[in-house]
Amino acid sequence: MCLLSTLAISCPEHARLESEFIEARDRMRGLVRLRNLSPAEERQLAVRVAMAIARLKEHVAEHGCERQG
Repeated sequence: MCLLSTLAISCPEHARLESEFIEARDRMRGLVRLRNLSPAEERQLAVRVAMAIARLKEHVAEHGCERQG
C-alpha cells in the first residue's frame, strides 16, 4: 500500500492546492494543541480547511487530475 505522500502529482495546480490544504490542516492542529481557541477562531480555521478541501475537489472534478502511483 502506498502512502499519499509517496505518490507523484503530475499537475502543478493540484500540488499547490494540496499543499494549501495541508498547511491549513496543520495550522489548525497546531493551534488547537497550543491553546484553547475561541469559538470564532476555531470556526475560522475550520472554514479555511474546508475551503481548501473544496478547491482541491473542484480542481480534480474539472481537470480529472489525481495522484499517480
